[in-house]
Amino acid sequence: MAARPRIRALLGGALAAGVAVIGAMAMIPDANAAASTLGAAAAQSGRYFGTAIAASRLGDSAYTTIAAREFNMVTAENEMKPDATEPQRGQFNFSSGDQIYNWATQRGMKVRGHTLAWHSQQPSWWGGISGSSLRQAMIDHINGVMAHYKGKLAYWDVVNEAYNEDGSRRNSNLQQTGNDWIEVAFRTARNADPSVKLCYNDYNIENWSYAKTQGVYRMIQDFKSRGVPIDCVGLQTHFTGGSSLPSNFQTTLSSFAALGVDVALTEVDVTNASTTQYAGLTQACMNVSRCVGITVWGVRDQDSWRSSENPLLFSGSNKKAAYTSVLNALNAAGPTTSPTGGGTQSPTPTTSPTSGGGGGAGRIVGAQSGRCVDVPNASQTNGTRVQLYDCNGQSNQQWTYTSSKQLQIYGSRCLDAAGSGNGAAVQIYSCNGQTNQQWNVNSNGTITGVQSGRCLDVWGTGNGQQIQIYDCNGQANQRFSLS
Repeated sequence: MAARPRIRALLGGALAAGVAVIGAMAMIPDANAAASTLGAAAAQSGRYFGTAIAASRLGDSAYTTIAAREFNMVTAENEMKPDATEPQRGQFNFSSGDQIYNWATQRGMKVRGHTLAWHSQQPSWWGGISGSSLRQAMIDHINGVMAHYKGKLAYWDVVNEAYNEDGSRRNSNLQQTGNDWIEVAFRTARNADPSVKLCYNDYNIENWSYAKTQGVYRMIQDFKSRGVPIDCVGLQTHFTGGSSLPSNFQTTLSSFAALGVDVALTEVDVTNASTTQYAGLTQACMNVSRCVGITVWGVRDQDSWRSSENPLLFSGSNKKAAYTSVLNALNAAGPTTSPTGGGTQSPTPTTSPTSGGGGGAGRIVGAQSGRCVDVPNASQTNGTRVQLYDCNGQSNQQWTYTSSKQLQIYGSRCLDAAGSGNGAAVQIYSCNGQTNQQWNVNSNGTITGVQSGRCLDVWGTGNGQQIQIYDCNGQANQRFSLS
């Protein structure tokens, strides 16, 4: 999203014989208790509720208190855009982006990358090149930025705002490098980081009958038919005085989702924080299984690029009526399958991968990575954090799931959660029978802590990626098979 004003128009069967049949649902710790924050309420249905964060405001304790409490996803407002990350050709600067990334991840939040290729907020030096030189600069920029954040982010907005209101391509300098520039950007991004979800992001694509919406839809349809790597569509959802919530908004979300992509509301703000519009857009997302989450574009009204319109959920430190309407809609959605699952029941915990409880030693293999849960250097030291590593059949990758829900290794050490919050380390420790060493192995491929209700989670796919626990979201990085 630009820093300038502009007009807006309109996630099988049960485990048997020690093999997990991997589905795509989320595990909910407590389906009956209403959550008291936006992030926790969204997580109940396997979704996120995020905000845009500005590095310059991280010194404001009132701002950070609300942000840390309420949200579980963060987008950098401007700090990961092209002008901020590559001010000089080949000279990258990630200081502000990393400040936001570190602040978020230290608090157990995930991060959306925004954005890699855009007609606006380009480095000044892009203005002096064109054609094949500019095309190569875009490719080099995507590779450079994504290499820095490889395996760390949940989503990347690869291309931002490439369409006109009439459904045609915006005649930007990037478009002038050739009509395939968007496809090239997505293919480059997939090669740069196979683990992150790649998104197209735009405004005024909320109304299903609008020409711009149809133009973007046709592009996604074409990309999916030809195997161009695209995983999600971001609808910015800026509703101004002239572009309120359309009655066909849910149709738009479900139509994009039917193409085989996730959808997300990425930059939400609403003139005067209309309670009905905020409740409506939230409910529409809750009604579409592949709507993975909602991000509001700022924390408080005073932080908004549209501050004079009071468009956010907080005024100062006060929750507005729209906040309550959103929280209620999130809580009402309750436990569902993940946004890629398409159903409505939460998974059935499986108390053992073999009937009667207990089982022989076997591997725990990540669905996303194909790598094994591994104890580094075959250590038997209490507190050694477990990781992903190439499967090798050695004793430091041989786990036994017991009738008391422990995952044991070496016969005397247990898989142990060092805490119960998002981001808590998963380690080995002498077996003690406590709930932080008990795990539900679920029919959907997730492994959830009895104490926390959170899922085993890994941020990347490479050797050495450390395992943690995190709110269940149904993604492949939280699914494992026992074999």
